[in-house]
Amino acid sequence: MQKMLYLCSRFSQKVHIIYNYIERMKNFVDELRWRGMLQDMMPGTEEQLLKEPTSAYLGIDPTADSLHIGHLCGIMMLKHLQNAGHKPIALIGGATGMIGDPSGKSAERNLLDEKTLRHNQECIKQQLGRFLTFGEGENDAELVNNYDWMKDYTFLDFAREVGKLITVNYMMAKDSVKKRFNGEASQGMSFTEFTYQLLQGYDYVYLNKHKNCKLQMGGSDQWGNITTGTELIKKMGGGEAYALTCPLITKADGGKFGKTESGNVWLDRKYTSPYRFYQFWLNVSDDDAKRYIRIFTCLDKETIDALIAAHDEAPHMRSLQKRLAEEVTVMVHSREDYEAAVEASNILFGNATHEALSKLDEETFLQVFDGVDKFEVSREDIEAGIPPLDLLAEKTKIFPSKGEARKMIIANGFSINKEKFTDPQKAITTDMLLNGKYLLCQKGKKNYYIVEAK
Repeated sequence: MQKMLYLCSRFSQKVHIIYNYIERMKNFVDELRWRGMLQDMMPGTEEQLLKEPTSAYLGIDPTADSLHIGHLCGIMMLKHLQNAGHKPIALIGGATGMIGDPSGKSAERNLLDEKTLRHNQECIKQQLGRFLTFGEGENDAELVNNYDWMKDYTFLDFAREVGKLITVNYMMAKDSVKKRFNGEASQGMSFTEFTYQLLQGYDYVYLNKHKNCKLQMGGSDQWGNITTGTELIKKMGGGEAYALTCPLITKADGGKFGKTESGNVWLDRKYTSPYRFYQFWLNVSDDDAKRYIRIFTCLDKETIDALIAAHDEAPHMRSLQKRLAEEVTVMVHSREDYEAAVEASNILFGNATHEALSKLDEETFLQVFDGVDKFEVSREDIEAGIPPLDLLAEKTKIFPSKGEARKMIIANGFSINKEKFTDPQKAITTDMLLNGKYLLCQKGKKNYYIVEAK
């Protein structure tokens, strides 16, 4: 009797574990669906993900030493995959990055040398660590580089073992190739680029064989390359292989996502400061914010639905944009960087203090006050102690006359570095300079001017 009770208990435990496992696995595809991150999926993919923990990979060409927000959707797919108990593999395309993917491109792109690619790979690896848990655990993320298995693979071997399995007709039928030949592009396609889908396909073959990888993910423009991989696996006698893509992210007005007047929005602070990164998300449209908060955060459905409902009641408060900007900035940079970005924003748009202003580094200071009228004065004049009326009406054109400057100063309507300046006789000296070179002058509530000592 005891033995039977023991066996029943063990069976019940196993059923419970399996049930929980199934529910957890189910969440991955469900997550992508409700978040609007699922474009195409090969038949059997969902069943495979429900059946067992599955290794899946997504490729990134190391064309720069930083990822940009155009990569974020794919990275979030890997993150959700890992959260669901599956194993994510990030493939750095050290080999394919030397060729260039024609998908979505109208012209051949510049090729990079190995030294540059290796540098880019290391930088990307560091950034991925903000999103994924790397290690030796069952579903810990793994980073691989296709250069490692392609560098010693000769052209003749590749042509004999891989090239013969896929017809030119099959390759020409792919949209990424057709568009380059049917007049939509300004030029044709080199043989080098033409071979890209075979090389990417072989990546899938290699990972399927050596890492038991059964799923490749990517943007919808990668569907052709991914399915070439599944076809190669089938013809080379490999295991099960599936495909899943996310839609290409666009803006509600049809504009290109992730582009600003100054170019890409990068994840590396040396290209896009945390302040500008935060401002990008803060300034998206209402419609875009409703989509982006699903795609680019890990907030659950109930929280997001509540945020959208609150936003719809008071859209002028831009609460949805603020929460989106917070979540993404903290995830990509840090809580401290987010708080600093908020504080920097408040300097221009809120009631910030001199203390907050003095904390800004030079780059952020100039970004916050980008577009503000700027004047240059001699450092020697500042070092000697320049009378404020001379500075404001002669050395600069902040005021049209000394009389008007004096009147506003006495009336408590003028500030330097966010502190009221009320003495028209008090000299301006170097100890007042921000970052050792700037004065922020404010006339009234909204009129800002920068004075730089040079």
